[in-house]
Amino acid sequence: MIALFPRPGISGFLPGFLPGLLIAALLIIVGAAPAWAQSKSPAQTMSKTPAQPLSASEKLAIEGVVKDYLLNNPEVIVEAIQSLRQRDERNKAKKAKANLVKFRNELLNDPDTPVGANPKGDVTIVEFFDYRCGFCKRVFPDIMKVINADQNVRYVFKEFPILGPESVTASRAALAAWIVDKSKYEAFHQAMMGSKGGLPESRVMKMAAKIGYDAKALKKAMKDPRIDKMLEKNFALAKALDINGTPGFVIGNEIIRGAVDLATLKQLVAQARGS
Repeated sequence: MIALFPRPGISGFLPGFLPGLLIAALLIIVGAAPAWAQSKSPAQTMSKTPAQPLSASEKLAIEGVVKDYLLNNPEVIVEAIQSLRQRDERNKAKKAKANLVKFRNELLNDPDTPVGANPKGDVTIVEFFDYRCGFCKRVFPDIMKVINADQNVRYVFKEFPILGPESVTASRAALAAWIVDKSKYEAFHQAMMGSKGGLPESRVMKMAAKIGYDAKALKKAMKDPRIDKMLEKNFALAKALDINGTPGFVIGNEIIRGAVDLATLKQLVAQARGS
């Protein structure tokens, strides 16, 4: 999968993470607290209520113990970061699943979104794609095999141009094609997805002309403000579903981030049909 937002490494997490890590480490070394308490008289210890904040010297003492512990046990930092990442991934997956339910109608039935294969099919494959994405191109033949073999599959095209200006040009041209003549959109999509190399406007227009589109009409339609709204909706949906790269699929109740093989596609379609 080509990702739009790279994940930070350990160094990217440390600056904002250390304060919380110090607290976690403090809990680990709570055994040091009695030694600190014993340095005070019984009267001093008893007079301090739990809600009273630590003094500056007490904070320094505890921070020193924490620092020593971390220097002697650096693996704790790595373990804590791994745990944080796992928790973050679980939370994001849970939120994405909830959003899949919340935005299902926008995802499947947006009247502005191109729909192909069998529009009345009982199973829908939704794909977020970029015409310049190598992984999208790699999985494209398998998608076509599924659609050609199963006449009851519906295919929703979510234009998601994340790889630069030429990606945006290609997506705007495709959406303009949908506005101008829906019947030729799928052929245009297949031509661009099956192409190799760059996709400057001149080349895109040549492909469109071969399909039967009028290049001048298409260029004019590309400026239609409706296309801006279409792309904005697609980006908002991708964000809600935690799809940060291409390709991304929604099949039934499953969100798939990245390319999949033919067997997996068939399995997901069968699973969606049986649910």
